[in-house]
Amino acid sequence: MDVPARLGIAPVARYERRCLSCSLEVYRQDEGGANGGLVRDERRCGVKQASLSPRAWAELSLLALIWGGSFLAIRTALDEIGPLTSVLHRTFWAMLVLWAVVLLRRQPLPRGLRIWGAFWVMGLLNNVLPFSLMAWGQLHIATGLTSIFNAATAIFGVLVAAAVFADERLSLRRGLGVALGFAGVATAIGLDTLTQIDIRSLAQLAVLAGTLSYACAGAWARVHLRGVPPLVAAAGMLTASTLMMGPLAVLVEGPPSLDLSLRSWAAIGYYAVLATALAYLLYYRVLAMAGSGNLLLVTLLIPPVAITLGALLRDEALAPQAYTGFALLALGLLVLDGRIFARGAKRV
Repeated sequence: MDVPARLGIAPVARYERRCLSCSLEVYRQDEGGANGGLVRDERRCGVKQASLSPRAWAELSLLALIWGGSFLAIRTALDEIGPLTSVLHRTFWAMLVLWAVVLLRRQPLPRGLRIWGAFWVMGLLNNVLPFSLMAWGQLHIATGLTSIFNAATAIFGVLVAAAVFADERLSLRRGLGVALGFAGVATAIGLDTLTQIDIRSLAQLAVLAGTLSYACAGAWARVHLRGVPPLVAAAGMLTASTLMMGPLAVLVEGPPSLDLSLRSWAAIGYYAVLATALAYLLYYRVLAMAGSGNLLLVTLLIPPVAITLGALLRDEALAPQAYTGFALLALGLLVLDGRIFARGAKRV
């Protein structure tokens, strides 16, 4: 998972470019300076990884455990509710929690058609499409495999940024990382699945389409949500997503039933409140403590957690090719991150 993309984190006002290898804005404003007033802030670049304290390791691992467990929780809820209804629950309850936090922190409320229009597009790209596609996909493929494909968001993010932004060229290092990532995805899918069309192959393509939507959401946020406090942006995005998902879920799957088992409510509470709303707050604690360059470790730890939980609690067994594919994908992410070949990466 590309964490910033999934959360819909927008660049703050004073930053105009991001280092894609560490997913953080590293260019600061220098009025009257060269390069259009932009100067690289080396102190903020995640290529030089900060060392992690035991507490940072603990919170980073906790974040990976929470998000890794969300795949199992979603699959558990899908035993009793439809995929669109599961998404509606996710956006609705998370929205309530985040607005409560916004009010408690006395953050400014968003006003105006422009900003709410941006929230609607962001909600579509970052919640409605990927959540729905991945939830449907999980009905037909293992939770661990879903988590592996989800980790490809960063790979798609590099390609989308290169296509949309003139200052995000596809360098040799990035190209190598993308190639390794796609090789990993293709390996995880398997040659037999690539050469035939059935419900399982369609489910895998749906999950991958969801990761592409996450990547597009990241690009949209960079352009249209710059300067909006991230917590407010997330709450607004989830509000728009809920307003879209409500009619859609009712139309396709019928009115949501509240007469669910305790097991399903626990799963919904987990992935909506803990893994969506509260994990968002924990994400910023980890960001401040560990630095964005180390947040890639969360992306790499999520699939092993999801695979292990799926095997222990749902008796899922992945094919050997899935593990090989994840290894290639992880290698590609490390190349993109700059942990590999970092000495030769003087420019990002």
